[in-house]
Amino acid sequence: MAKSKGLSYEQLRTAFQHQNFKPLYFLYGEEEFLMSELQDTLIANALSPGERDFNLDIVYGADTDGPAVRNLCTSYPVMAPRRVVIVRDFDKLKDNRLFKEYAEQPNPQAVVLLVCGGKPNLSAHPYRALREHGAWAHFKPLYDNQVPGWIRSRAKAEGYSLEPQAVQMLAEFVGNDLRAAAGEIEKIATYAGTRTRLTADDVIAASGQTREFNVFELQNAIGEARLQDALRIGDRMLEQAANPTGEALKIVAVLNSYLVKLWKLTACQQKNVSQKQMARRAGISPYFVKEYLTGLRHFPLPAIETGFSALLAADFELKGGAARDPRLILTLMLRRLVP
Repeated sequence: MAKSKGLSYEQLRTAFQHQNFKPLYFLYGEEEFLMSELQDTLIANALSPGERDFNLDIVYGADTDGPAVRNLCTSYPVMAPRRVVIVRDFDKLKDNRLFKEYAEQPNPQAVVLLVCGGKPNLSAHPYRALREHGAWAHFKPLYDNQVPGWIRSRAKAEGYSLEPQAVQMLAEFVGNDLRAAAGEIEKIATYAGTRTRLTADDVIAASGQTREFNVFELQNAIGEARLQDALRIGDRMLEQAANPTGEALKIVAVLNSYLVKLWKLTACQQKNVSQKQMARRAGISPYFVKEYLTGLRHFPLPAIETGFSALLAADFELKGGAARDPRLILTLMLRRLVP
């Protein structure tokens, strides 16, 4: 019977960092960034750079077959304590059912990491055997309300602390794209230099925007139904951008996240829950719930639905659905969006 509970990212990372390896790992799920990070951590700690030429194999399931990969896994290390075999897209590996038997008796001198970028049929072999005999983990995409906590933890692991507004800004900016969040934290830390306390101003500056003309000021103007301010900020942002279309797409993504949170708060209000519960359910820092509730006064449910429609149309046009100038697309979107 498969172990009922898999391992967490933190458990696996700590084990790899302490060179506490098991012979077989099975990772699957939609959150590929975390699985890729664990792959890098495994390689960095399992083999020295000089050992990797003869003892590291990284293959992709669609490019090989089960017997060839099994031969790699059963081979012995060359002048090293272990060998490492990583199979990406394991679910696409022809004849991967051979790994049912391998899971039952893995090579003790190898560390084999099998990765599926999705959720395979876990009740069928070889996946059932991999969960029964190997160490496994399921990586699901984070919910929006989990992203701020992940951002704080990630920054802390890198030696930085983020003020609450900076956390909220980053969460709005990246959605639940953890790769983008990690990249933004690295960029902000580089901008901050020797400082370890990262602020909202750092987030804005590292994004290439200014304190007055940035997507968060645009969001505030929309939430307060200040159409002329929203038009002015949006126009200036695209004017300053090296890639106006790309900048407009980022604006659409952030405003979509904003409307999603307003929509969740509408449901919370209908259930008469506390502001603390609202913050948790909507993925908002408790410091900023009142700011979102102000926006909700201008965005009843029909206005939110209209806003989603405007954002969808702008996204389509910006991605090639129309030949209009991105500044015109953004202006028309804002005029539809702001109540």
